[in-house]
Amino acid sequence: MDTQYTVLVVTQEDDPQLKMLKDLRPIVGRKPEDFASAVNDPVVILAWSAPKKVLREVFLMCKDVRWVHSRSAGLDSVLFPELVASKVPLTNGSGVFSPSLGEFALAAILYFAKDFRRMIRNQMAGVWEQFDVEEIECQTVGIVGYGDIGEAVAKRVHPMGMTVLALKRHAPESLDPLVDRFYRPEELLTMLPLCDYIVSCLPLTPETHHMIGEKAFAVMKPTAVVINVGRGPVIDEAAMVRALTGKRIKGAGLDVFEQEPLPPGDPMYKLENVLLSPHCADHTKEWLNRAMRFFVLQYHRFSAGDPLENVVNKSLGY
Repeated sequence: MDTQYTVLVVTQEDDPQLKMLKDLRPIVGRKPEDFASAVNDPVVILAWSAPKKVLREVFLMCKDVRWVHSRSAGLDSVLFPELVASKVPLTNGSGVFSPSLGEFALAAILYFAKDFRRMIRNQMAGVWEQFDVEEIECQTVGIVGYGDIGEAVAKRVHPMGMTVLALKRHAPESLDPLVDRFYRPEELLTMLPLCDYIVSCLPLTPETHHMIGEKAFAVMKPTAVVINVGRGPVIDEAAMVRALTGKRIKGAGLDVFEQEPLPPGDPMYKLENVLLSPHCADHTKEWLNRAMRFFVLQYHRFSAGDPLENVVNKSLGY
């Protein structure tokens, strides 16, 4: 017989997906006091859209937390010291959003290769002006952080005839048909000069903060395009803006930023060589439904005593 746990859903939003949990009879709340009745129960915590401060307070007030699940793949807004130090397993939504992010990366590559901005500008001005475009076949993509999102990028660019290089802490022992060569993190500055497109898929950790900074931009090709679908602070934005305005790189396609929302007046709004997406590249019609269905499957797996998927290394942050 499956073990039953009290499910605590910490959220800021009254999303319709919460109705998908009705059979689990969850306690849904926005404040720690909303969960006071369950402090002595064996509980599962779903961090649906919870501020870290509230999530931490709920975690600390509950005496028997068995498992915490984060709706998002990135964990920088979820991890806090007590959770990291505990033996409570933490899982995330890795894989749920990756296909759409892989598509965004491919779209950004084609946007710059075919100069869609110029096409649209000429169309709006009523100008008939022919110009040369690039083929992406035989160009090189460097994927910085080859996890689930990185693999989704590779699955889309490899069939286009692109060479794929990938940065990963531990390269797989078996051959990966999508990747031509793997590099270790300390080889970042060796890989970057080889790349026409650089796609950052990294989570945010102390190790990855500003990993792509002044030194990285200095070794890139002047024709390189940087694409970020991981976490904003992985890239030193000030260094990137200097490289963009100084034409030391060709462009940037960005879905994530150091500060979100991007403040009014930020220079990136006006830069002609920036494609800006307001952190919604994975916001498909089904993204929240998929996230909730994944949690429900995880819950049934956990209550049956089966191994959880997407168990993260809390000390590494991914």
